[in-house]
Amino acid sequence: MAFKIGVLGIDHGHIFGMLGRMLEQGCTCDAYWTRGAAVTETKFRKVFPGLSKCDDRRRILEDPDVKMVLISAIPAQRAALAIEAMEAGKDVMVDKPGCTTLDQLALIRDVQARTGRIWTVNFSERFEVPAVTKAEELVLGGAIGRVIQTIGIGPHKQNLATRPDWFFDPEKFGGILCDIGSHQIDQFLHFTGSTDATIVHALVENTTMPEQAGFQDFGELVLRSDRGHGYIRVDWFTPDGLPTWGDGRLFIQGTEGQIELRKYTDIGRAHATDTLILVNGTKNELIPCHDAVLPYFPRLVRDVEDRSETAVAQAHTFTTMRLAIEAQMKAQTP
Repeated sequence: MAFKIGVLGIDHGHIFGMLGRMLEQGCTCDAYWTRGAAVTETKFRKVFPGLSKCDDRRRILEDPDVKMVLISAIPAQRAALAIEAMEAGKDVMVDKPGCTTLDQLALIRDVQARTGRIWTVNFSERFEVPAVTKAEELVLGGAIGRVIQTIGIGPHKQNLATRPDWFFDPEKFGGILCDIGSHQIDQFLHFTGSTDATIVHALVENTTMPEQAGFQDFGELVLRSDRGHGYIRVDWFTPDGLPTWGDGRLFIQGTEGQIELRKYTDIGRAHATDTLILVNGTKNELIPCHDAVLPYFPRLVRDVEDRSETAVAQAHTFTTMRLAIEAQMKAQTP
């Protein structure tokens, strides 16, 4: 079932999870290309020593054995690379945000429809978190009734010493709601079963770095659909005392109970990831979820081989990115 993949762009650290988990599925990769210097490159070459660097990305795009391309370039450059890859007959997994403008998204939709290629965005806060797998199992099993609201928070450390110049330029990173917020929008749509939503409120601010006029360190938005409501907060305020990059959480409110996911740590006790708390009519449980599987990656491998849509619906990915971009535009409109 496995196949050969290529890498275009390693500017964001999410490429480690994207490539590493596809290799775990038995895929192979022997080459990568990236435009200019990437802050991840020294580590990337250590983690994946068997990959050679291409000076010309056409070596990857014209390789008939490469079936899928992974893209983690500067966000504003991802759409053009994805389009080029699909035109070359490759399926694409792109880091979030998959694109940064509605014009880019429209071009991607057109090319995807014409070529029949897969264009999937790796929403790692769902696809790479075992606790989310367990939450999905519980929700589908009726543990909390019908989901009516999600609250997603995505705080991050600034880690300024390791940030490249594009990190501070909204034209290049897409804005905080388009970027980090796309994770939370994906989870809202998924858990409420919504196929679309309305952005009721959106706001972005820069409160800590006045010397970087375009930087955004806080964002929030409110979503409403015919299935439920959602509130999202994302920021770059995580203090250095936290033992990881951010205290990402997801709260899922149902008609008959509630679930809280403490994904990356659990404040106030020894550092622990993938903690789920379930409360309903008969249970009040803290459930460790480290052994839950991550179905996105094996399903995606099958989708590439079978031309199916089991990992994530293409329409869902398009809708998620459209809403993220619309939220960013609404927040920035005077």
